[in-house]
Amino acid sequence: MAFFYSYLGRRIFLALGLSILVGVLDGFGIAMFLPMLHMVSEEGMTDPESLGFMAFIVDAYQYLGLSMTLVVVLLTMVLFFALKGLALYVKSAYDTRLLELFSRQLRIKTLTGLNGINFKAFVTSDLGRIQNGMTGEVDRLNRAQISYFGALQQSVMVAVYAGFAFLTDYRFALLVLGGGLATNLFYQAVYRQTKKLSREVSYHFDVYEGKIIQHVQNFKYLKATGLLSFFGLRLKETILEIQHSRTKIGMLSALLVAAREPILVAVVALVIYLMTTFLGGSLGAILMSLLFFYRALSALTVLQGNWNQFLSVSGSMESMQEFLEMLREEEETDGQQSFNRLREGIELRRVSFQYGDTPVLHDIDLTIAPRTSLALVGESGSGKTTLVNILAALLPVDLGSMYVDGMDVRRLQRESLQQRIGYITQEPVVFNDTIFNNVTLWAEDNPANRRRFEWALRQASLRDYVDELPRGSHTLLGHSGISLSGGQRQRLSIARELYKDIDILIMDEATSALDSETERTIQENIDALQGKYTLIIIAHRLSTVRNVDTVLYMDRGHIVDSGSFDSLVERVPRFRRMVELQELA
Repeated sequence: MAFFYSYLGRRIFLALGLSILVGVLDGFGIAMFLPMLHMVSEEGMTDPESLGFMAFIVDAYQYLGLSMTLVVVLLTMVLFFALKGLALYVKSAYDTRLLELFSRQLRIKTLTGLNGINFKAFVTSDLGRIQNGMTGEVDRLNRAQISYFGALQQSVMVAVYAGFAFLTDYRFALLVLGGGLATNLFYQAVYRQTKKLSREVSYHFDVYEGKIIQHVQNFKYLKATGLLSFFGLRLKETILEIQHSRTKIGMLSALLVAAREPILVAVVALVIYLMTTFLGGSLGAILMSLLFFYRALSALTVLQGNWNQFLSVSGSMESMQEFLEMLREEEETDGQQSFNRLREGIELRRVSFQYGDTPVLHDIDLTIAPRTSLALVGESGSGKTTLVNILAALLPVDLGSMYVDGMDVRRLQRESLQQRIGYITQEPVVFNDTIFNNVTLWAEDNPANRRRFEWALRQASLRDYVDELPRGSHTLLGHSGISLSGGQRQRLSIARELYKDIDILIMDEATSALDSETERTIQENIDALQGKYTLIIIAHRLSTVRNVDTVLYMDRGHIVDSGSFDSLVERVPRFRRMVELQELA
C-alpha cells in the first residue's frame, strides 16, 4: 500500500470508498429477496422472525407504507442494481484514471532519476538493470497496480457480503468464516512460493535486458564472425529460466483456481449440515445467508486470483524500489550559478581521478585559454578520454579543482555549461530519424535553420552525399545509422555539433573512420574553426593535430610534456616515434 500511496496519495481511499458503495448497493439489491421470502412465509413456509437482523428490510416496506407486492419488490431490486451499475461505472473510470496517473508518474520519476545520475555511476552500472527498470519493470508494476487494487476492492466486496450474511444468520456466517480461515493456510503457502518465484523473474529480466542490449549493439560483429548462434544460446538460457519460473507461477495459479471452489463448497456443505442437524438453524435464513456468501465467494475467487497475480509481479516492486534508491544515491549534485559563454578559459589544478581502486589521472595541471586549440595524444590507456570527460563536466574530480571562467565547476549548473559544449565521440551518435533532425536536433524547418543546416553539411563534407539521396535531408537513417558508413556517421556527428551554438568543441577520435581524402577535407575545415571555438581534440591520427596551438602528450595518467607539434617531436622521443610510424616526419 505504501508504495502505491507514494504515487497516488489519498486517491486510493476514494477508490476504496467507491468499492464499498458498489458492494453495499449490490448487497441491498440481493437483500430484496427477503421481502419475497416474507411473502412466502405468509403461506406458512418461512417465519419472518427467522430472518434475523435482515428483517429490518421487511419493516422498512411497512414503515414507508409500500405494499409488498411482487412488482414493487422487483422494481426496488432493479433500482438498487441500476444504482450499483452507475457506481460501478464511476469506479471503473476512476480506476482507469489512477492507472494512467501511476504509470505516468512512475515513468517520469525513473526518467528524471536516470537523467540526474552522475556519469561516473552510469558508466559503472549494469545497463541491463537500467533498461529493465525503465521499461519492463514499469510495465509489470502497471499490472501489479491493477492486480493489487483489484484484490483490495474485492476484499471490500467480500467484507460487505460477509456483513450482510452475518446480519442474516451470524452463527452460520461464523462457521463458514472459520472454515474459510482454516483453508487459508493452504493459500498462504502458495502465495509465499509465488512471491519467491516473482523475485527470480525480475532478476532474470535484468540479465535478459542486458544481453539483449549487447546482442543488438554487437549484431554486426556477431554475425560477421559466426557467433550469433553462440550468443543466442546465452539468450535462450535466460529465456528458459524466465519461462521456467513463469510456468511455476502459472501452475500455482492453476492449483488455486482448481482447488478454491471444491474446498469452499465442502466447507459450506459441512456447515449447512451442522446448522440444520445440531443447531436448529432456519433453512430460510441459511439460504439467504448462503446467497450472500455465494456473492462473497465470487468476490473471494476474484480477490485470490488478483492477489496471486500481484504476487507474481511483486518482485518488480522490490526491484523498482532498489533501482530508484540507486538513482537517488547516485544523484549528481549541481550548483546554482548559470553559465552563459566561455570568456576566461578552463583551468585544472592538481586534478586526480580513479574508477574504484584504479587510478586513472594523477596531479593534472592544465590551463586552456578561450578560442585556442588543444590536442591530447598518447597511447591507449593514457587517460586522454577520462581527462576530456572531466573537461566536459561529465566526471567530477576526485582530488583537486576545476575552474571555468575562474569559477569552481561545482558551483555551476552543469547543464547550462554542457549546453555550450559540442562533443563528437569515437562512436558517432545517430538517431533513428531524418538527416535534418539528426543535425538540427528537431529544430523547426524554417529558412534560417535550413541555411545553418546547409552550412553545417558543407563544413562536415556531407553536402554532396545528402544531395545525391532521393529524399535528401528527409532520408530516414534507421537504428544507429545502420545504412551509413562509419565515415558518414562521423561526418553527421560533426555537422550536428557545428550546427549548435557552442563555445567548446570536443573531438574524441572524430576522424578515425574517415578515408584519407575526407579526413584531409575535414582537417582543413577544423583548421578554419580555430579561433572561433575552444577546440579540444583527441587523435591517434596525428595529422589532424599538426596545426593546433598546443599538443599535450600523456602517459599512464600523467602529462609528460606539452607545446607545439614540432617542439614535442624534438623533446619527447615516444611522441617522435609515433610521428615516424605514421610517416609524418
